[in-house]
Amino acid sequence: MAEQTITKSRFIAIAAHCADEREVGATLRAFATQHPSAHHLAYAFRLKMEQGIVQRFSDAGEPSGTAGMPVLKLIEGRNLVNVCVAVIRYYGGINLGTGGLARAYGATAKMALDAARIGDYVEMQTVALTIHYNQMDQVTRALSMCQGSILDKAFNEQVYLLILLPKKEASDFVSRFATR
Repeated sequence: MAEQTITKSRFIAIAAHCADEREVGATLRAFATQHPSAHHLAYAFRLKMEQGIVQRFSDAGEPSGTAGMPVLKLIEGRNLVNVCVAVIRYYGGINLGTGGLARAYGATAKMALDAARIGDYVEMQTVALTIHYNQMDQVTRALSMCQGSILDKAFNEQVYLLILLPKKEASDFVSRFATR
């Protein structure tokens, strides 16, 4: 989160990890709820999806290209994916002009990204796996070590798991634990 005041207008920005457009919407709604009297909520997001990169922005009623576009250019320039950056503006009564608006929104977004913890992008894969009961603890530990997780499980004669793990680990993981 970042905040600055420029010519009596208050700008507040957040940068958040979002895996899909549903999460982007939830993030924006939560931010708007925290600032119900704000005049503008401009944003940009860039997501890596199965069909490729999806990116959008909104100027939120500011002149075209002065609010969301500078934020999107910043995200693109850093080659970030699965991120949403939102900037709230409380209007201070003084017009900043198109150049001033673009600089203010871009600078506040940059401050939020600079303050954010940015990790490497890891492509994940969902895998169905059948294991023996006595493997459950070992599988759970191995998933934890590779940043994976169990999405669903069913216990019958064997344990049926739906797991999420880094794509580069999936083949080895399955061959190591799948029942034969």
